[in-house]
Amino acid sequence: MNKSKRVIMLEFNELCPPLMDKFIAEGHLPHFKQLRDASECFITDAGEEVKNLEPWIQWITVHTGLSYKEHGIFNLGDGRELASDSIWDVLSKKQMKSWVCGSMNVNYDAKKLRGIVLPDPWSKDVEPSDDAFKPYFNFVRANVQEHTNETFKLGLKEKLSFLMFMATHGLSYQTVKAIIQQLLNERKDSNEGWKRATILDRLQWDVFKHTYKKEKPDFSTFFLNSAAHFQHKYWRHMEPEKFVMKPDSSELSIYGNAVLYAYQSLDHVVKEALAMRDDETAIVMCTALSQQPYTKADAEGGKLFYRPHDFNQLLSELQLPGVVKVSPVMSEEYHLVCESEAAAEMLEAELAEFTVAGESLFLIRREGSDVFSGCCIHHDLDRGTDIERGDQKAAGFYDIFYQADSIKSGMHHPDGLFWISTPKAHHKVHKEKLPLTSVMSKVLNVLPVETAR
Repeated sequence: MNKSKRVIMLEFNELCPPLMDKFIAEGHLPHFKQLRDASECFITDAGEEVKNLEPWIQWITVHTGLSYKEHGIFNLGDGRELASDSIWDVLSKKQMKSWVCGSMNVNYDAKKLRGIVLPDPWSKDVEPSDDAFKPYFNFVRANVQEHTNETFKLGLKEKLSFLMFMATHGLSYQTVKAIIQQLLNERKDSNEGWKRATILDRLQWDVFKHTYKKEKPDFSTFFLNSAAHFQHKYWRHMEPEKFVMKPDSSELSIYGNAVLYAYQSLDHVVKEALAMRDDETAIVMCTALSQQPYTKADAEGGKLFYRPHDFNQLLSELQLPGVVKVSPVMSEEYHLVCESEAAAEMLEAELAEFTVAGESLFLIRREGSDVFSGCCIHHDLDRGTDIERGDQKAAGFYDIFYQADSIKSGMHHPDGLFWISTPKAHHKVHKEKLPLTSVMSKVLNVLPVETAR
């Protein structure tokens, strides 16, 4: 394989090989086509059971070369517990600089890191390696974690800190124009709000470009989740014929092209990445896994998700003591960090007492002083439904929870895309699937690194 001095790794979570082929063939993704046609192309295999197909598990595999059984990290937000070296750790030992922008479930050694790490917005304990990035990180994390909560509002101080950060970290004219256009579109039509996720993508890309040009890293990652999010929500609008529960005509007119829109937004990122690279830079694209239609629950009304209106209210109304921090992650799940392991054991027992119409209310997984939890009811409930503790009413269900997002439409699939484009590479499609555990060594083999581990 041809060597390059630098690697830009585009981490586009859960893009699907069949959809990529379809959209390219239809002419919708000219820059993905340009990258693919100058790449060695692999389909990766996550090599895991269905229950272990989660991006926060697979991205650790990408970054470490270890299977889930070997790295042992199951929950989103638990990246801090990773005991093995990731790509940037290996490169730091070789005195090579990394710029890790938004990668999922990461860990790093602050004393040994050469470069900058900006964690994903679901991070529980891992903070940006450079405090200058905290205003941006805190703003994005709050908006991503609470994007389904219509009552959530950020304070003026946080908004101003974010704006000051963006003004000095690459905010582009094109992004400002896109923001203004999005707001105008929403004023004309309130149904345009779903496109906001791609605005965050633009902001993240501006920050990535600015920092990349300033730091000149040997290795960089750029992670985006918007397409995965749209696939989970809107696959049934893209291919309604595959679902029992079909969207009505008004929903189809609004969301029918949502997944394609997400891929086209990423195509713009690919265009700019191709324009950034020089004769000594390789571009790698990886998706870790992909998705497929989720039809399993349609006969029962579809799979729904419920989140608390307010976490302080959840703790006080249900009288759950000992929690010192709540860290929301994706969908309905969150970490309840307790003041001690004993407090976590007590919380675990108390959460198990809550039911709704005879069903357990909470998912519960405890590790030390951390209880990973969330509402484990995924079907429709009547408005007058109560939460019970033993034989006593604890609260009204909808007083504590609201239905987040729409009916689940996409589920994970073990196949993923992995393309390597070095300046002198020729297009080659590998017929045999590549184990996801081999991605790390493939990436390191592109760089001038003597030993992979």
